[in-house]
Amino acid sequence: MNDFSKALDVTSSGLKAQATRLRHLAENISNADTPGYRRKLVPFETSFNSGSGVSMVETGSVQLDRSTLERVYDPTHPMADESGYFDSSNVDLMIELADAREAQRSYEANLKVFEQTRKMSSGLMDLLRN
Repeated sequence: MNDFSKALDVTSSGLKAQATRLRHLAENISNADTPGYRRKLVPFETSFNSGSGVSMVETGSVQLDRSTLERVYDPTHPMADESGYFDSSNVDLMIELADAREAQRSYEANLKVFEQTRKMSSGLMDLLRN
């Protein structure tokens, strides 16, 4: 396997990992007002591909944030207990938006490396033809 293929393998694993992260961040944002919803966390793990001889990034199993859910007083809410409180979600929109921005930038960086590797490979092929 040549170096161009290895670079493409590494960047494609990064693209897949960041896409998965963005999908779960979007789920968190869309469920920010869902009572009892726990924020999903996506850990990254390194895996070694023995076939290509490179380390790649993968997402681990999705974990739920075990921080305490905010107690909200609203006796008119259908999920309120006898004292008028219910558990809200533990999603902080500012954190989710910051994480989404970070994932987006990382995705874009991986995409630029992918495009640059493709251009270099194409340029090398043109040189070899001439």
